[in-house]
Amino acid sequence: MPTKEHTRVAATGFGGRKARSHDLSDQRLWGSAPADVARLLRPGLSEVADQVIDEITVRIPEYSRPADEIYIKAIRLAVDEALRQFVDRIENPSRPWEPDVFRTIGRGEANEGRNLDPLQTAMRLGARVAWRRLTEQSENLGLTPQHLYDLGEAIFVYLDQLADAAAEGFDEARARAAGEIERRRHRLMDLLLSQPPASPEAIVDLAKAAGWRLPKTVAGVALDERSGAYRPPSLPPDVLSGLDRPNPCLIVPDPNGPGQAQTLEVGLRGWKAAVGPAVPLSAAATSLRWAREALELSRRGVLTEERGLVRCSDHMATLIVFKDEELVNALAEVRLAPLAHLRPSQQDRLAETLLAWLRHGRGAGEVAARLHVHPQTVRYRLRQLEELYGDQLADPDIRFELEIVLRARRSTGFETP
Repeated sequence: MPTKEHTRVAATGFGGRKARSHDLSDQRLWGSAPADVARLLRPGLSEVADQVIDEITVRIPEYSRPADEIYIKAIRLAVDEALRQFVDRIENPSRPWEPDVFRTIGRGEANEGRNLDPLQTAMRLGARVAWRRLTEQSENLGLTPQHLYDLGEAIFVYLDQLADAAAEGFDEARARAAGEIERRRHRLMDLLLSQPPASPEAIVDLAKAAGWRLPKTVAGVALDERSGAYRPPSLPPDVLSGLDRPNPCLIVPDPNGPGQAQTLEVGLRGWKAAVGPAVPLSAAATSLRWAREALELSRRGVLTEERGLVRCSDHMATLIVFKDEELVNALAEVRLAPLAHLRPSQQDRLAETLLAWLRHGRGAGEVAARLHVHPQTVRYRLRQLEELYGDQLADPDIRFELEIVLRARRSTGFETP
């Protein structure tokens, strides 16, 4: 019968990894029992398998599915295979290890959404049942205490091997699932940015498959690929990422939600980026287009932002003005023609004064305060402008067009025609 040391080995079980480290190719573990032990054990394997399955299904809730015949068959296959390979190794210690079934079991655990804890518990229970049966039959099998010790150690080293195979399958399935989710999210981004827009039904279906909650609004984010190449963004998992695209971008759900602005600021630190306006899901491509236009204006120095993150919502007027620069330039040639004959320095002073007058009112004192000059200086410049423009400054449409071209002039620094 087993000694206290034999019991200690059995009680150690799988999971603690306290058994002495042995590779399954160590034939001493498998070849120490009498040659006919495997032949004597094999007829009782079915009964042992029944006992193992009963223990597993009663004591582990995750595996208790009495009405699911397919699931019960899967458990039976796993237990039968584990027992068969163990006995085969006793009979033929040089027999190669066949881990595929147990890798499949590990993949199944991952696909069921579980971790490996229930499987490890099931293995421990199975080992104890097998050990108990072995010790009960030790006298009939002609096993000495040393035989039992070596077989007990072989059981738990074998369990380590089973666990390693299951873990390989589990990790493989998790990696494949993560890769599949990533592929679905890339495809979802393609749909959201497609022109013409994809059907709402297609987006809903793919969002569900990708595990992405449909938001009420989204914003496109354009990224300068040269700015953050050595520091990937650190953003919440619900942000769709397209860093591998020719023009890197993101889609941010509910960009005006609580804390979203700060999250973007922190997550994109080190990147030069522009955030498009919040739009309905169907207009994601439009938001990203505005973001890209803002990013380009930022590269040119037209739009500036101290924190590096340009928000279209803060610069809508400038974005509108620069939507068609050729048209703005053509308008500037007409509206700024009265200044064309002046020296550049005179053009700059009068253009600055006229823009301040258009934006902040017609009082010389207020304009002077904005420009940090004496009111008398402003009055002198305004008289010059009245002489140059005449009655045009009384026309509200002309004043509006003048403000557009003067804003563009100030942003780009282009010279007056």
